Parts: sequence; C-alpha cells; structure tokens
Amino acid sequence: MFLEIGDTHRHEFRFSQDDVLKFAEVTGDKNPLHLDAEYAATTRFKRPIIHGHLSSSVFTRILGMEFPGEGSIYMKQETEYLFPMFVETDYEVIFTVMSVDREKHIAEITGEVFIKGTSRRTIRGLATLMHLTKI
Repeated sequence: MFLEIGDTHRHEFRFSQDDVLKFAEVTGDKNPLHLDAEYAATTRFKRPIIHGHLSSSVFTRILGMEFPGEGSIYMKQETEYLFPMFVETDYEVIFTVMSVDREKHIAEITGEVFIKGTSRRTIRGLATLMHLTKI
C-alpha cells in the first residue's frame, strides 16, 4: 500500500523520568534543567523539562517503525520546539503526508505533537523520507 497525500497516522505516547535519565547518559546532556527539580524550580518552567531531541525522537520511532514503517530512510528533519514537554504527561503525535514523489520514492510528512486532549502543540516538524515499497 502506497502513501498518498493527506494520509494521516496518530500515536499516543509519554516519557518517564527514567527515559530522561537514560537520554542524558547516552547523549551526555546533563543540563540541570532536565534533571534537577530544585534547579528547574528557579526557571520559567518551574519543573524539569524533557530534552528537545528526546521529545522529538517520537518522529523517528513512528516513521521508522509504523508510518510508513520498517525500511524508511530518513533524509531530512526540520523541527520547531514550541512548548516545553514534561515527564508523565500524555501526548499525541499526528503525522500527515504532504507530498509524494513516486519516481524517487520520497515523501514529505509533517509531524505535530499535542498535549493529549488539547490543542496545545508542543512540536511541529517536517520529515523527508524515502521508502522503496511504500512511497
């Protein structure tokens, strides 16, 4: 089944504090804004926020494993972080196919993350993917 312009895919997710700690270990980004509640309380956010790249990792997880799925080749990602994300909060990401080039097997797919059940958008992105059998 080929992706078509306008196709959408939704996925609900959340991150735990353990996810944040693992990400900090793997990347070396141990900014206290992400790890230290006492420090974060002194910032405009008032509590620790999730690393931006951890929060947008949902894009590569879903695009690589579900929509269009295994075999996807990431070519480009543009990402805007619009609102902080917090642990143990429910989110929903909505992907929409914006363009398709069948000859090159390339599609542009937007991804928007919302706090579940609200219109509060936290991330907006545009991915360019290649998939030889689904695009």
